[in-house]
Amino acid sequence: MLDVSSENLLRSVFHTLAYSDVFDYPLTAGEVYYYLTSMRASLEEVTQNLADQTLFARVEPYFTLRGREGIVETRKRRSETAKRLWSKAARYGRILARLPFVRMVAVTGSLAMNNTDEGKDIDFMIVTMPGRLWICRGLSLLVGRFAKLEGVNLCPNYLVTTNALELQEQSLYVAHELVQMIPLSGMEMYYEIHRLNDWTANYLPNANALPEMPPGVQPLQKRAMVQRILEIFLSLPFGDWLEKWEMDRKISRLTREQSASFESYFSADVCKGHIDRHGENIVTALAVRLASVRASYPTDEGISLKETIARLDQVR
Repeated sequence: MLDVSSENLLRSVFHTLAYSDVFDYPLTAGEVYYYLTSMRASLEEVTQNLADQTLFARVEPYFTLRGREGIVETRKRRSETAKRLWSKAARYGRILARLPFVRMVAVTGSLAMNNTDEGKDIDFMIVTMPGRLWICRGLSLLVGRFAKLEGVNLCPNYLVTTNALELQEQSLYVAHELVQMIPLSGMEMYYEIHRLNDWTANYLPNANALPEMPPGVQPLQKRAMVQRILEIFLSLPFGDWLEKWEMDRKISRLTREQSASFESYFSADVCKGHIDRHGENIVTALAVRLASVRASYPTDEGISLKETIARLDQVR
């Protein structure tokens, strides 16, 4: 008789490693536990399931899907690249955090997981005060131009105001982005985002701790005086006019340029620009991996994941 709870846990462990495999990113046992998909389990239970050599491979201290051991070296190489990038990310993150009306800056994407290659963008999520998001976006792009002169690619691709902290899109991809992001300023806003988006526990129920901060990186705690002064000036009617002018022309242009996608959205409170449909591509890549090892089965009730794979291997 199949132990449904054990089978569900095995599937969850498999799904967790399949998701990380999309990024060529092997996981330690502790990381599999932390990012375990859709169900709670203890570290001991997760580790017991990882011992299954028909599904998983171990290259100390990492685990991968069987046959994907080569990505261990990829993670090591990208980790070294990330170490070199973090000082620049932190420096420019502090500059972004001191822009007027900015209330939180966090690193997202590949750098947040120390899984980046040379020349890749440094992705930022930025929270602003209401009514000044598009001014903040314009200033952040200006900072990005200066960073480009240093060979650093900044990508402030997700800006929201404090009115839009509860994200509309709920998916495994977005849940990962939220729990993985590294705050560089605005811890109060960081905790508020997680409070308002507690739906992430439906996807990643064990991921409930502050992510480990990179060495030498600490979130800013106070706003700068120059930031306060600029906010006073830009709170005048001129600031209202500038915000409306920038918002109207940029929303019109960006809407024309970007294809229809749930990943792109522009309004007074949200600027979410993902031209390459990154999240959609990840979902597709995950489905391909699951299908390639027949994990989207079983086809018969009572047949376990391992048994299904074994039967299909016999008739392949």
